[in-house]
Amino acid sequence: MPRIENKSIGAKVFLIPKPSQKLEFSLNLLNETRYGGELNIDLPHQAQQAEDREHNVGLYSLDYQSTFSNGNSIQLYAGGQHTRREHYTGILPDDSSELAIHRLNPPYGTSFNYSLQGGVQFNFSPLKWFKGKNRFSFGSEFLLDDVIDEIPAYEFKVDQQSRNAGLFVQSDWDILPQFNALTGVRIDKHNFVDAPLLSPRLSLLYKPSTKWQLRGGYSSGFRAPQAFDTDLHIAFAGGGVSRISLSEDLIHERSHSGTFSINYDAAYDSYIYGFTVEAFYTSLENVFVLEALGEDAFGERFEKRNGEQATVQGVTVEGRFNFNQVLQFETGITLQSSQHRSAILYSDALAASKRFLRTPDHYGYLSFNWDINSHWSTNINAVYTGNMLLLHMGGSELQTNDEYVTSPDFTELNLRLEYHKKMFNNRAELEIFGGIKNVRNAYQRDFDIGKNRDSNYIYGPALPRSIFIGIAWLKA
Repeated sequence: MPRIENKSIGAKVFLIPKPSQKLEFSLNLLNETRYGGELNIDLPHQAQQAEDREHNVGLYSLDYQSTFSNGNSIQLYAGGQHTRREHYTGILPDDSSELAIHRLNPPYGTSFNYSLQGGVQFNFSPLKWFKGKNRFSFGSEFLLDDVIDEIPAYEFKVDQQSRNAGLFVQSDWDILPQFNALTGVRIDKHNFVDAPLLSPRLSLLYKPSTKWQLRGGYSSGFRAPQAFDTDLHIAFAGGGVSRISLSEDLIHERSHSGTFSINYDAAYDSYIYGFTVEAFYTSLENVFVLEALGEDAFGERFEKRNGEQATVQGVTVEGRFNFNQVLQFETGITLQSSQHRSAILYSDALAASKRFLRTPDHYGYLSFNWDINSHWSTNINAVYTGNMLLLHMGGSELQTNDEYVTSPDFTELNLRLEYHKKMFNNRAELEIFGGIKNVRNAYQRDFDIGKNRDSNYIYGPALPRSIFIGIAWLKA
C-alpha cells in the first residue's frame, strides 16, 4: 500500500454588493507526498523498486455574476492552477555495471505545469419572440496549458504549451408548452489543429402529458493531439519503465453522439414513482489508441496513434420511487458495447483485439435513503461494475508473460448514518455522521508483486473496506 501525506488549506470569499450581483474568489493550496514500492529505505533510488512524488499545487478562481431587472444575466470567470512536482520512478538494476550507472544518475525528475482559463457568458430572453419563449446564451472561453516534464536519466522530456479559444451560442426555445428545442454550436481554434473545429448540438424534448417525456439529441466534440495527458505517466512494466510517445502524423479525434430517451413520472399525494429508458450511440473518428513498439534500454515503449473508428453503444434503464419524502429508492443498469472497427495491438506478444480495455459491458447503481425522524437519516448505496478486459504485462515473478485477463465483477456496498440538529434558533445546523465504505470489501485480489511488477494492472473499486466519521457545522 502506498504511503500518502497531504496538507491543504483553502478559502472562499464572496461579496454581494447588490442582491443581483455576486463576486466570489477561492484559493486552495495543497502539498502532497506519495511513496510506493519497497519501504524502510533512506532514499528512493536505493529501493528495489519505488515511486516517489512530492506535489505543490495552487488553485484559484474568480467569478462575477450579475442579473439584470429584465432577467438577463452576465457571468465572467477566470481560474488557474500551478503545479510543481519532484518525482522518482525506478528499479534497482541487477547487473553490476547498470547498477553503478543507476547510482551515479538515478532517474529523478521534475514537472512544472500551469493552466489558465477564462471566459464570459451572456444570457438573455427577447421580450417578444415570434413563437413561444426563447433564451439565448453566447460567450467565449480561452484555455492555456503549459507543461515541462522531464527525467534526464530516461531521456524523457515533454515541453508543451497548448492553447484553445472557443466561441459558442445556444438557443433554449420553448416552442410550445409541450415542445422544447435546445440548439447550439461551438467553434474552437486549438494550436495543435490546423483549422477551426465546429461542434454542433441539438436536443428535442416532447411532453405528450404531465407524466411522459420523450427526448432525442445529437452532440459532437473533439480531443486535440496534445502530448501530455494521463496516458503519458511513467509506469512499471516488463521489468523496466514504460513510456509513451506520439505518432508524427497524429491528428485530432472527433466524436458524434446520439441519444433517445423515454421518461415516465407519476405523482400522487403521498408517493412518486417513475422510470427512464435511454439508448445511446457514439462514433469516434481517428480514435486515439496505444500500440506496443517493443522494448529499448529502459523498458517498454508505446505509441499513441490514430485508429480508424470506434463505437460505443448501449441502453440504460433507471427506476425511482419516493414515499412521502421519507423513503427514496433509485436504481439503474447500463448495458453497452465498446468496439474498435479494426483490432488494436496492445502487446506485441498477444493477438490484436477490437475490445476496449478497462471498459465494462454492464454496470449499475442502487441508492436507498431513509429520513428516520427529524434528527436521524441513513443512506445505503451500491455500485456494480461488470467484468472487463485487462492487459497484464509480464516480467514479475507471478506473471512471466503478457496476458489478457478478464476481471471479476464487483458490487461495492456503502452505508452512512447521520445525525443533524438545528441550533441557535435555526440559524445553524450540527451534523455528525459515520459509516462504512465497501462493506463487503469488494477489492482486487491479484495485485502484481516484486520490483518487476506491472504497475498499471490495477482495477476495481478504489478503496478496500473503510470506516469513516465526520462532523460539520453549517450555517442554516
